[in-house]
Amino acid sequence: MGRKIRISFEKHDVSAVAELLDEAAPLTAEAVWNALPLSGAAFHAKWANNEVYILTPPFAEKDPKKENATVFPIPGDILYLPVPPGSKAPPEMQAQCRETGLIDLAIFYGRDNYLLGLDGHMPGNLFATITEGLPELAAACQDLWRNGAGDERMTISRVEE
Repeated sequence: MGRKIRISFEKHDVSAVAELLDEAAPLTAEAVWNALPLSGAAFHAKWANNEVYILTPPFAEKDPKKENATVFPIPGDILYLPVPPGSKAPPEMQAQCRETGLIDLAIFYGRDNYLLGLDGHMPGNLFATITEGLPELAAACQDLWRNGAGDERMTISRVEE
């Protein structure tokens, strides 16, 4: 049995469990595992479609580069996407983004996602997949889309067994 993480939305009091894809994305899975817990303001993507994400300062000791990358994530996929320095970021993270860039940790809860931005394809490292609680998490994500994220926070933590 592989390592597991929990994705939680605080205000919605909902969480899901995902299994790390240690064989397919070993460097990314290890970097994320070593950085946990990670928490931040939840944002609902506009272009990608069914995506909710947090932004964090870079945390990997060694950049995992591209591994197990995709531009077509499916429901339950969790991706690691580097945001280059100088990219557009929320006001509270602009200074950090200018200096170091950011890491976008994204969950996908529905179909028909396509990671395409202003500069073309935006492949992300698929490092985990949700194995428990996706329907409940997806309902919370839909609520974020319809009613706005407000002050919702997403936390990713280890599941210790």
